[in-house]
Order: sequence, then structure tokens, then C-alpha cells
Amino acid sequence: MKIPKRIASAVINSLKGGVVPRTGLPYITVGRETEIDALLHDVDIIADGGAAFRFISGKYGSGKSFLLQTIRSHVMDRNFVVVDADLSPERRLQGTKGQGLATYKELIRNMSTKTRPDGGALTLILDRWISGVQSETAAETGMSPDSPEFGKAVEKKIYEVINALSEMVHGFDFARLLTIYYRASADGNDEEKAKVVKWFRGEYINKTEAKSELGVNIVISDDDWYEYIKLFAMFLKMAGYSGLLVLIDELVNIYKIPNSITRQYNYEKILTMYNDTLQGKAKYIGIIMGGTPQCIEDTRRGVYSYEALRSRLAEGRFGREGVRDMLAPVIHLIPLTYEEMLVLTEKLADIHAQLFDYEQKITQEDMVRFIQLEFSRIGSDSHITPREVIRDFIELLDIVYQNPQINISEFIASDSMTHVKPAVGQDDRTDEEFAEFEI
Repeated sequence: MKIPKRIASAVINSLKGGVVPRTGLPYITVGRETEIDALLHDVDIIADGGAAFRFISGKYGSGKSFLLQTIRSHVMDRNFVVVDADLSPERRLQGTKGQGLATYKELIRNMSTKTRPDGGALTLILDRWISGVQSETAAETGMSPDSPEFGKAVEKKIYEVINALSEMVHGFDFARLLTIYYRASADGNDEEKAKVVKWFRGEYINKTEAKSELGVNIVISDDDWYEYIKLFAMFLKMAGYSGLLVLIDELVNIYKIPNSITRQYNYEKILTMYNDTLQGKAKYIGIIMGGTPQCIEDTRRGVYSYEALRSRLAEGRFGREGVRDMLAPVIHLIPLTYEEMLVLTEKLADIHAQLFDYEQKITQEDMVRFIQLEFSRIGSDSHITPREVIRDFIELLDIVYQNPQINISEFIASDSMTHVKPAVGQDDRTDEEFAEFEI
């Protein structure tokens, strides 16, 4: 498969650095079909006016972030708007020093659509909405945009959207800001439009500043930012999109909060979001949160330490090894199989060769041997992850490319590969278990 060099470079450099690339995921997606199908089923429900909430549970490097980014690509192709953020000590769901608002700002900053996949799509969305309303008005009334009555007809149509939002919490203020944006757009007042965008981004420090610049006596805060996310979901549907998907990764940063009361407030916010989606209080919105098994299942500090969440999310009596319920609120990622890792290395070798314009020399037998070595490390059963294997393989490709005199088969089998050299007597996997890789 031919891949543009720009995308090939982003894929290889991101993976070598241990991070998930924002572009080019379809070229390297392997496995995870079951998980993707389950999440895309949720997406169909969201597009019909429903809501969904899922947790993705997996250890570091297991592919959580990769799965989130894959879903992100899929839903943007289905006309969804996506907002995403990684939690950190400065970004939480709830806080007393602006941590909740910081998460909101990051989500809005990363607002993405199919035509603006790298974030910063808010202004584009607002302008597209106004353009859409003007086109509909012209089609329905037969008026020319130059007609004196055209502006009034457009405002009437905009009020239909605004009235629907006004019934929601903070909906009146949200709708008022949309009106200000439309009027500024109609007057060609870019400065006023920029102020509205600044407000939607949560960048006004206090009500006094917002009042003096925009005439509104409210700002988005730590306590109510989630209400505005729900408003955005409804607005986006009215603006012609299918819905809103919210991706929040690195839940471990809540688990790490030392103060138990602060942790509980954050888990309470998760409970609010979870209940809203299940009880029909939120529409056209999906929320997916990613975290390690420990930060979700630990009953002392994790999500399960909040009893109301544990009772809703914990597996029932029938959950067991090898039997997976993909309709459950928590999706547990299982490791990629040897076969899937082999397919992944083949894809990476092909992309690497295209990026650096050389004829690929590494054979399938070499890749099989490489995977055997990786999975025969001490503790690989429980500790090795796709991230580690990928980084090692890209390093191998780099070395082979820069040193064409190397015999790849001998190099993989030699002491040069000590970092993946099997420890004598430490691996209980037999040669027969690798026999299926024999070519």
C-alpha cells in the first residue's frame, strides 16, 4: 500500500517516540476489530439522539491511546466532531484552582472535524453553521441575500436553534453568545466574533471582564464546564453534524491525586457524566475515558473506590477469562496475538522502506525471529506491550537501513540483540508454541 511520505514520517517518528500518531492510523491498524465494532455501535446510537459512556482499560503501552485515536478517525469520517484531552496534574475533571476549566480549554482547543482533523475547528464550525442557516433561509424563502428582509429571516431561523438550547442548563447564555456571533458575522465585525470565540474557549478570567467586553454576566467555570460540553453536543447536531465524541485519556492522573476528598470529587463528576448518558439527560454525545486497570479497579484509590461507580461498572458474576462482554461499560484490552504483531511488523517494514526509498531486505522469517526474541524476554507474559515491540522493531529497521552491510538474520540471532536475548531457563514457552510462525 502506497503511503504519502508526510504521513509515513509522522507514523514512524511518533511510534519511535512511544506516542500514537494523529494521522496514518489506517495504515497500521491491526486487531482490535471487536473493540472498534463495539464503539462504533455506540456511535450509531449517538447519531440517533442517544448518548454513550465507555471506559477503555489497558496497561501502559497496550494500545489504549491507539484505540482512542482510531475511533477518533472513524467518527470524523462519519461527520462527528471530536474533542480530546489527556488528564494531568493541571487538568482534572474537578478542581478548586482551575483544573476542571483547564480540561475544558484543552477539549475545545482540540475540537476537530474531518476537514480540520488537527484541532482548532471551533471558528470553522460557527462559520459553517451561519453559512448553512443563510443557505437554508435563501432556499426556503426565495429571498436574495441582498434583500433587506433576508437578515430578519435568518435571525428567525437562528432563534429556532436558540430556543431549543434555552431549555438546557446555561442554554440561555450559550444561545445569547451564538446570537452575538451571528450579528458580528453579519456586520463583518471580526473583533466581536473573536471575543465570542474567546468566551466559548473558556478564556475569560472573570464575569467582570466578560461583562465589559461582551455584555454577558457569566463565564465558564470549574463547576459547570461539563454543562457547556452537553450544550455543544446539541448545538453541533443543529449545525449539521452527527454529534460530539469526547475522548479523555490518562485517568491515572486522578488516581494519583494524594487528597482522597479531591479524588472523590473527580469521581463524582465521572458519575454525573455516566448517569447523564444512561438516563437520557445528554443527547448526541459520547464519552470515552482511558486508564490502566489499576486506576479503574483499585478499590482504595481508583474509580472503584467510589462505591456508586463500582456498583455500576464492576463485572457481574458471569464475567471470566476468555469470555468478553463488549456491551459492558468497561472494555478490557487484551494483548495482541503473535500473528497480529507479525502483521504489524510487516506493515511497519513496508512504511519504513517507502519513507527512506530503499528496497526492503528484512524477510518474514526475520520478523518471526524478532517477535520470538521479544516474547521470550523474562516477564514478557505480563509486562511486554505493543509499544515496546514497535519501538524495538523501528530501531532495528533504522540500524539495518543505515548499515546495509549487516546480515539481518545473523544480527537478530547475535549477541548484538542482548536487549531481547532470551534468558536461559526463564521462559516457559516452548519451541512448539512458536511453530505456527515457521515459514
